[in-house]
Amino acid sequence: MYASVAACLLASVGMEGPMSHRAPLGPPSAARFHRRRTSGTRDERYRSDVHTEAVQAVLARHVERKVAVPMPSKRRSLVVQTSMDAYTPPDSSSGSEEEAGPGDDMSGMEHWMSRPSQLGPAHLGSTSSSSSSTQSGGSGNAGRLADSLAHMHISHLAHAHLAHLGQSHHQQSHLSQSHHGKTSVLSSVHITTFLFAGVPVSSRVSAKIQQLVNTLKQPRRPPLREFFVDDFDELLEGKNIQQPDPNQPRPEGAEMMPVRGEPLGVVTNWPPSLEAALQRWGTISPKAPCLTSLDTAGKPLYVLTYGKLWSRSIKLAYNILHKLGSKQEPMVRPGDRVALVFPNNDPVAFMVAFYGCLLAEVVPVPIEVPLSRKDAGSQQIGFLLGSCGVTVALTSDACHKGLPKSATGEIPQFKGWPKLLWFVTESKHLSKPPRDWFPHIKDANNDTAYIEYKTCKDGSVLGVTVTRIALLTHCQALTQSCSYTEAETIVNVLDFKKDVGLWHGILTSVMNMMHVISVPYSLMKVNPLSWIQKVCQYKAKVACVKSRDMHWALVAHKDQKDINLSSLRMLLVADGSNPWSISSCDAFLNVFQTKGLRTEVICPCASSPEALTVAIRRPVEDSSQPPGRGVLSMQGLSYGVVRVDTEERLSVLTVQDVGTVTPGGLVCVVKPEGVPQLCQTDEIGELCVCSIATGTSYYGLTGMTKNTFEVYPVSSSGGLISEYAFVRTGLLGFIGPGGLVFITGKMDGLIMVSGRRHNADDIVATALAVEPMKFVYRGRIAVFSVTVLRDERIVVVAEQRPDSTEEDSFQWMSRVLQAIDSIHGVGVFCLALVPANTLPKTPLGGIHLSEIKQLYLEGGLHPCNVLMCPHTCVTNLPKPRQKQPEIGPASVMVGNLVSGKRIAQASGRDLGQTDDNDQVRQTAVLQWRAQTTPDHILYTLLSSRGAVSSSLTCLQLHKRAERVAALLMERGGLQEGDHVALVYPPGIDLIAAFYGCLYAGCVPITVRPPHPQNISTTLPPRFKLSLPVSHSVCVMTTAVICKLLRSKEAMATVDIRNWPPVLDTDDLPKKKPPALYKPTNPDGLAYLDFSVSTTGMLAGVQMSHNAVAAFCRSVKLQCELYPSREVAICLDPYCGLGFVLWCLCSVYSGHQSILIPPVELESNPALWLLAVSQLRVRDTFCSYSVMELCTKGLGLQTEALKARGLDLSRVRACVVVAEERPRMALTLSFSKLFKDLGLHPRSVSTAFGCRVNLAICLQGTSGPDPTTVYVDMRALRHDRVRLVERGSPHSLPLMESGKILPGVRIIIANPETKGPLGDSHLGEIWVHSAHNGSGYYSGYGEEVLQSDHFNSRLSFGDTQTVWARTGYLGFLRRTELTDANGERHDALFVVGALEEAMELRGMRYHPIDIETSVIRAHKSIVECAVFPWTNLLVVVVELEGSEQEALDLVPMVTKAVLEEHYLIVGVVVVTDIGVIPINSRGEKQRMHLRDGFLQDQLDPIYVAYNM
Repeated sequence: MYASVAACLLASVGMEGPMSHRAPLGPPSAARFHRRRTSGTRDERYRSDVHTEAVQAVLARHVERKVAVPMPSKRRSLVVQTSMDAYTPPDSSSGSEEEAGPGDDMSGMEHWMSRPSQLGPAHLGSTSSSSSSTQSGGSGNAGRLADSLAHMHISHLAHAHLAHLGQSHHQQSHLSQSHHGKTSVLSSVHITTFLFAGVPVSSRVSAKIQQLVNTLKQPRRPPLREFFVDDFDELLEGKNIQQPDPNQPRPEGAEMMPVRGEPLGVVTNWPPSLEAALQRWGTISPKAPCLTSLDTAGKPLYVLTYGKLWSRSIKLAYNILHKLGSKQEPMVRPGDRVALVFPNNDPVAFMVAFYGCLLAEVVPVPIEVPLSRKDAGSQQIGFLLGSCGVTVALTSDACHKGLPKSATGEIPQFKGWPKLLWFVTESKHLSKPPRDWFPHIKDANNDTAYIEYKTCKDGSVLGVTVTRIALLTHCQALTQSCSYTEAETIVNVLDFKKDVGLWHGILTSVMNMMHVISVPYSLMKVNPLSWIQKVCQYKAKVACVKSRDMHWALVAHKDQKDINLSSLRMLLVADGSNPWSISSCDAFLNVFQTKGLRTEVICPCASSPEALTVAIRRPVEDSSQPPGRGVLSMQGLSYGVVRVDTEERLSVLTVQDVGTVTPGGLVCVVKPEGVPQLCQTDEIGELCVCSIATGTSYYGLTGMTKNTFEVYPVSSSGGLISEYAFVRTGLLGFIGPGGLVFITGKMDGLIMVSGRRHNADDIVATALAVEPMKFVYRGRIAVFSVTVLRDERIVVVAEQRPDSTEEDSFQWMSRVLQAIDSIHGVGVFCLALVPANTLPKTPLGGIHLSEIKQLYLEGGLHPCNVLMCPHTCVTNLPKPRQKQPEIGPASVMVGNLVSGKRIAQASGRDLGQTDDNDQVRQTAVLQWRAQTTPDHILYTLLSSRGAVSSSLTCLQLHKRAERVAALLMERGGLQEGDHVALVYPPGIDLIAAFYGCLYAGCVPITVRPPHPQNISTTLPPRFKLSLPVSHSVCVMTTAVICKLLRSKEAMATVDIRNWPPVLDTDDLPKKKPPALYKPTNPDGLAYLDFSVSTTGMLAGVQMSHNAVAAFCRSVKLQCELYPSREVAICLDPYCGLGFVLWCLCSVYSGHQSILIPPVELESNPALWLLAVSQLRVRDTFCSYSVMELCTKGLGLQTEALKARGLDLSRVRACVVVAEERPRMALTLSFSKLFKDLGLHPRSVSTAFGCRVNLAICLQGTSGPDPTTVYVDMRALRHDRVRLVERGSPHSLPLMESGKILPGVRIIIANPETKGPLGDSHLGEIWVHSAHNGSGYYSGYGEEVLQSDHFNSRLSFGDTQTVWARTGYLGFLRRTELTDANGERHDALFVVGALEEAMELRGMRYHPIDIETSVIRAHKSIVECAVFPWTNLLVVVVELEGSEQEALDLVPMVTKAVLEEHYLIVGVVVVTDIGVIPINSRGEKQRMHLRDGFLQDQLDPIYVAYNM
């Protein structure tokens, strides 16, 4: 059968001949793998020397390239918490590892493991990173710090994908770490400040960003798949399937033939069933020892004889059947399932219980002891017990006492477990069976014998059922292949409850009357040599171990003199199918050959819970057939192809055979995915077994059972290869020459990235080859994959030793990334280090992979170090679209159409002409009102209690304004046109001062006063900028603020002596001014509207008298304002529409304004709504910050407010005044929250204004409801508007920004070409209106630069009209609704500010969209802001919660932005709450934030630089 195959596989698998005096050598290509190793230098269980050599070579290559990676910045408190103060790290030069390390899978073992590392750093290889400059101790720090400052330690860190990069030195400014476990000195060290794109930047942040930019500029490896076209329809059609690489290796061999094991010999004295065997030995050799259990000192604790096992099992069987429940209603009947809960150090009780169940014909389900109620994975065990219908749990006395108990002494129900009766199996608690009672011993049949639990990749637990005939046949096959004979002694180190430990140590041993010495895990922790000592002591013939047991024995054997292993004829290696076990086997043989161990004794086997034993290497006496060995190319394996490495490359995997197929079995290899088609001879596939000795089903799961236990492999022609069903083993491998089975990995450990297969174990091994002893715990590394952007991405999580410094850990992480990249050709998405002992454990102490993955996905790992590398491994981003050529003037021939689409333009209704020309002046209106309606109240100011604190009638306002004018003329000596700064709290004084300025002919400028509790931070920005920029010649204010400005604290921040004179208006002269000023030019300046834009630009907009009158008239018409109306205003009165509503509209329209200063809501959040309710107001205006305050502050108080009589049913317009895209989520939650208090959702709407026109849209009292549309976010990135259905993928809801005001015309224009756009395009909103501002007043001489903001013309079409450019992107949509005048209504949708939009990868992104995704990414993110820096996206998040959660946010944020926006985040900054600056309107000041970040002023908790 193998004639054709042998040729191709002999080439691929080197067959090695025996050599008497040293480890076997193969052909030259393999020779370098089997150099003689000096004993004891091995310090990782996963390590093969070749692999370590390969990793060291890769790293050495990277070090030569000197590419630096920016190290994350951490707040000191975070560093202190993650490194334990109690640890004093050893001197780095000795490399000693004496401390017992918490967190290893054998914590007590650390002492043993660490011995060889005392050999000094030489054996650590070329990457020994004990850089003395960063590991100073004690008092040397200050000197070293200065030294580092002078010489700037140049780090030779490199990075995973930097293998392919050019050179880039980086001068690291994170300095020495103080070495006594205290902290890393990572507080900011300013070395130099330089200008970066015009922003002065402190060296630390900018140097790191520059470093990141340099790193990312380097050419990356060619992407695995170039791009996917980001088009929803194409994705649905599946056009985006990745094209295979034409150069990838493909299998070339013939189709494999199924391989049969030797026939199962029928031996005359084999018992007909296992119970029959027990009966036989229990009666004819009752004194023969069956099982010896040991205590933690290694002394025999108890010897169970066959007689005792027989009698106790009968007693237990009787009690299970007759003493549980009542005679009429027994709790357990034959065939029922019963849980066996026994600890690992009590094999005797377990064995009695197991055989008791077999005799009673009930089905034992052995499980682990639950350690606590919330034990990782025990919930899944509970699901298994529930699905098996288990109601009784057998346990031992000691175990029962150790289970967690409630106050009443009851054993509580474990999470997810069914209700159980706990039954103790000790003989003293059991009744004696009657003389005439005897168990019914049948021949083996198809009834279920036992159920073995199996944990899947996703953490779920399945029960594999094994029938009595399968159990017996399996024992016979093992007896035949291991040549077991009666009364042999076997030492078992494995878990006796399942798998190889159960099959050999509990079942097959009884069939052959063997004596098992059971070595408990707790003893191995204390004395790793115990199993070898027992082999010598009992002259054992067989030992069952795992490769880790051999490894620990190697480490500890030096102290032992009299070891003799010549009695061993078989050393069964249970995990021999793991490719990484070969190194332990070789090293063990090397060391113990001198102690009598023979080469042929080492017998690896391959097994799985479903197929039981698949293959096993026979202990042959003649060494005519040497073990097989293959040195396989890692790249070939990743494509599922067996290729021998002939070129001595670094990335190889050495595999050993696991012998031949078990007797009576038929094995074939099928493709892992899809139809179970036979593989070719040089192709890796999943092994399938056809045999009586396999499991038969997953209990209770018919669908999964069919897929696993009822597989019918087919040949390439499509025909079945056998009429019998095969069982999938879950093992990946191939069958070599001579029918030898080779295993290369497990299906559960398979990670598919971009069409290539990688094995989790292989990646762990590579990570451990990078100096593992220093920084992480060996057995505590998890590798798994997560789906990000339509592909699997690799995540590596490891436990960090408490004594490793920040920089050391970071260097180790960088090296791991390089090594994995070079050896496996795959990038790592995220590498996280968590504090020691924090990863979830399995009951046996290993790491619980699925729980770790779940924690990672939920953002609950709490790592202490994270390195994300999305730039390396995400190569399937969509192709940036090319900009379309714009429509030229030629296509605008047909009236209002642009290339067949309607031009996007709209207008409000006509403003009409004013009759009286005098009405143009606001001062004339006030004088007229003072004469005609002197006692009509215009303004009412409310206090924080809701009481009226002051009010103003028309006459009172006129009189006070006259006195202010007199003050300005007399004391101030001001001239007409002089600028006056008004520094007032929100209130009535501000209004009087404003009109006083107009009466005196001066130009008022409102300035927000400093916050009394926070003078040092609020005074400078408001006064240093506003006063000089506005050229104010005088400051007017109240006595209180005057005193505040002259206080010591204020003088320390701003020198008031350089200021213009300050006038106190609390003490006004009694007399009138000689004459009131009348403006001669209606286009003259009325006031300056100063504000800071969201991009951080401070500018004053000039408002003429004409504009003010047109503005007031427009608002009056839109809101139907007249003297009998009342309007509540909860806005800041310093700029924009807020100022107009507060100071101007009441005087013009005559309605009463109820003024509610927003600052009062901080102490009384209900103030605004209570005032609206009590005063029966129909129209009210607020800002987003007020709305947010009410939503957050009153969320839980709606019932109490209802009881206080709060009723909002009269409100017909609640308008949010803003200069941004409407915040739909906030307005909706506000509407929902107060709906029960009578607020009608349609009454809540938004206004939109900007610098050039303070109000473009405002939802009036009449007219259609605000419209909401859903647009495709991906089309929007390309400036196209495509409407989609609500809830469709990538849909973005947008709300109309209010109705266009009377007298306002809008057109959408291309911001670059200034051409008009069709209504399916996103463009800049241009506005033409009588109340446009007449220009910027910045005082810097920049008016010329900005002139086109106020007077632009279209490049074609209507080129006569003068427009103002708003600087906001938006679009118009004609809706189905009709306006008051019967026309179809045009809705304006604002998308975002043009200055804030980010051009990334050729697409336009709006910060708010990315921020929305980020806030949803993790429950601890309360606020977020994004901004671009060079070509990187920087995300700043505010963390609510402990600082320990800071690093959880980094992977969550990176993934969210990748998935939803196809953008790679460059820098993630985690800060405290309140760091992101907002302006008075509640808008984020992203540019201020950017400057603060670059100047290192944010004091972030953590800054991660994604690679």
